Amino acid sequence: MKQYASEKIRNVVLIGHNGSGKTSLAEACLYVSGALSRQGRVEDENTVCDYEPEETKRRFSISLALAPVEWKGVKINLVDTPGSPDFEGEAIAGLYAADLAVFVVSATDGPQVQTRYYWKIAKEMGIPAMCFVNKLDKERASIYETSEVLRDTFGGDVLAVQGQIGREENLEGLYDNFSKKAFLYKNGSFRAEPSDSHLPEDQDVEAARISLVEAVAETDEALLDTYLETGDLDIKSFSEGMAKAIMSRQILPVLGGCATRPLGVDLFLDFIAEFGPSPLEHKIIRGTKSSDSDQEVQLDASPEGPFVARIFKTIADPFVGKLSVFRIVSGGIKGDSVVWNTTSGHEEKLHQVFALRGKEHIEVEALSMGDIAAVAKLTNTKTGDTLASKGLHLVLSPMRLPDPVFSLAVAPKSKGDEDKLSQGLHRLSEEDPTLRIHHNPETRQLILSGLGDTHLNATLEKLKRKFGVEVETSLPKVSYRETITKPARAEGKHKKQTGGHGQFGVAVIEIEPLPRDSGFEFVDQIVGGAIPKGFIPAVEKGIREAMERGFFAGYPLVDIRATLVDGKHHPVDSNELSFKMAGSLALQAALPDAGVVLLEPIMDLEVIVPDDKVGDVQGDLNAKRGKILSTEPAEAGFTLITAKVPEAELLRYSADLRSLTGGQGRFSMKFSHYEEVPSHIAERIKAEARGS
Repeated sequence: MKQYASEKIRNVVLIGHNGSGKTSLAEACLYVSGALSRQGRVEDENTVCDYEPEETKRRFSISLALAPVEWKGVKINLVDTPGSPDFEGEAIAGLYAADLAVFVVSATDGPQVQTRYYWKIAKEMGIPAMCFVNKLDKERASIYETSEVLRDTFGGDVLAVQGQIGREENLEGLYDNFSKKAFLYKNGSFRAEPSDSHLPEDQDVEAARISLVEAVAETDEALLDTYLETGDLDIKSFSEGMAKAIMSRQILPVLGGCATRPLGVDLFLDFIAEFGPSPLEHKIIRGTKSSDSDQEVQLDASPEGPFVARIFKTIADPFVGKLSVFRIVSGGIKGDSVVWNTTSGHEEKLHQVFALRGKEHIEVEALSMGDIAAVAKLTNTKTGDTLASKGLHLVLSPMRLPDPVFSLAVAPKSKGDEDKLSQGLHRLSEEDPTLRIHHNPETRQLILSGLGDTHLNATLEKLKRKFGVEVETSLPKVSYRETITKPARAEGKHKKQTGGHGQFGVAVIEIEPLPRDSGFEFVDQIVGGAIPKGFIPAVEKGIREAMERGFFAGYPLVDIRATLVDGKHHPVDSNELSFKMAGSLALQAALPDAGVVLLEPIMDLEVIVPDDKVGDVQGDLNAKRGKILSTEPAEAGFTLITAKVPEAELLRYSADLRSLTGGQGRFSMKFSHYEEVPSHIAERIKAEARGS
């Protein structure tokens, strides 16, 4: 693939709800442009972008994929993204690579929940946008009606750039609202034939044209003056105005078609090539001096400037090795270049650089500012890192990806696979930064966290396929704690005589509860040498070890003050081990009289739900022993609910909320504090812990 100048590059992310046809649109663009001799179908499991077995099995995307298209002297880097909320990290990563977000919307379903969510994120990121209304050959499908729904949903100037000729199975083509020219698709052709006739009689084409021209004119003062003077805009003025209005997000242009036929795809590519923003629109790059610095650094982006790139995707390949996919934000690059990872502080050699088309590697010798490519085997580089010319101290702002909301405990099915499991999950977490892996020392479980059950199931399928590791899964154990509610006193005596020197130590302690989250305090009140000072630390160590073992249900004891008040020793038989055992025995003897109770972790929960689902969600949280703190308006049509809920009730909350809200609810949670478990629940937990 040849090198393209920056002004001839368009980076476009296809984004939207699951099933809207993003992958089909990418496939159609490849076919119409001549990159493919035959158009694949998601149903036939043979598309370029859905090539992973986990995707073909499910028949929807789970990873972002690249589909570079060469169209009329312009290189359009299409980034196909998943629409499922379980894989939204991939879609958001795609936004970081793009200069234009194309929201693919099904004409029969309109803008669904994930489309609205991604619209909000793209708006926050300042990414220009347009819309492609897909499936216009379906029943009741209409560009104009969908545009009205988009306008109600997103607000602002949503403009139908095209209208359709015919409906449903009689869909013949499209017409351009500005030129009033018809484009017909005859005899199964995927290239439109211009026509001055065939404009639909049932639609007011002139009114649509006036609305379009007025909206473009109103985005620029000079254009508005021209329009008011002449009553119209010429092609050059309209084109310049449209491009600027898209870049400034003043309008959302709407095009349409049917990706599977493919109808309207050539006009879609024409529009992107003519009006889509190029990488040159990015004038300034902002970042920090280093990954742990808040000192802002600013750089003028330029094709001739220093090289700066962001790694926005990593692919774990057990045969090729790690593939790092990057987008150049300044300067250019050639193969075999040496660059600096400013995030990790390591030098990296870019050996062979290549473009990706699905799983195909296409060799490229050089790349311009704005282009997207991949390189293999970067040793100290991960997703989100910045690569730059040596000597340039600039770290791009970190990618903001969603935090995990669902976890599983995982263990290898085969003994001896512990290392393979750890290494495989580490490689997959490099590929997908929304995965988290940690070992819980209290429950002795390896915890895998992600964005939902489908996300984790697909990850474990990859683990088996790529790294040969099968696992057993379960819900994570909750990290309960134990504490005491009243003071108690007891003696611990350790005496052992086996011939020769024996073991002897006596410790008398008083225990009392401390305020929550105070931890453990040890107080030495020994007087008169009842216990030699050298043995007192051993008593404390014995108490601490006994606290780790717990009493009520085997969970660690917390928030206790233990005071050593008396003891006895033997001049020959006493040693550190004797007093460690005495301390442990003293605590165990005191606990039955100390009112031991069970504590559970309480989470701060924030839930955003549609207004009409607030009652259902609040009722569910109450049933989960939650305490609702507040409800307040969020974005239009949604309410924010804040609550404190026991962690034990939230282990499957991602599935529960999805069921309650039809997939429209979102939530985040973080640890708040520990709180006493109700006695009837505590008894059940105690019985389970003791296996009865």
